[in-house]
Amino acid sequence: MQERRSNAQRTEETRQALIAAARALFVENGYAATGTPDVVTKAGMTRGALYHHFKDKQSLFLAVIEAEAAAIAAEIDEGSAEAADPVEALRRGAGAYFLAMGDVGRARLMLLDGPAVLGLQEMRRIDLETGGRELRLGLAAALGDAVSHSEVEARADLISAMFDRAALARASGGDQRAYAVVLDQLLVGLTSQKL
Repeated sequence: MQERRSNAQRTEETRQALIAAARALFVENGYAATGTPDVVTKAGMTRGALYHHFKDKQSLFLAVIEAEAAAIAAEIDEGSAEAADPVEALRRGAGAYFLAMGDVGRARLMLLDGPAVLGLQEMRRIDLETGGRELRLGLAAALGDAVSHSEVEARADLISAMFDRAALARASGGDQRAYAVVLDQLLVGLTSQKL
């Protein structure tokens, strides 16, 4: 006998199917060249289903970006879970971020289309609710009380920019190993109390 799904389960399944279809199309065609009719066709849904869950294409894109950010944060958490100390956790988390950004289309979504469509402030909000928050907590733990909150913020922003640039280079065919080695060395320097 087939188990019955609740309305909430069906609603969430529909929402996730729309997000998955949109992600695939945004990666393949870019935000501008992807229309909502393409999304509903790929998802096997109706336009009514799309607009029941999302106000417009931009709100659907926001859901895709939030899902990507959550997936990246989960991979960072998993990669750094076994670390013996805060610096090792940062190093492992950084490596996990770099690997997570290797998913097909992720660098484009998160680092090019996301800021262009949603704006830098919205992308910062998403980052601070996911991996960016964990980076700041890890830096504060690694640096201790000798470094001000403002300096932790500055270092976190610089580390984020450094890793984002490396992820873009990697997505464009850059030498993954070279970037990983140099990024680790820079991260160790940025997590020391005195620069």
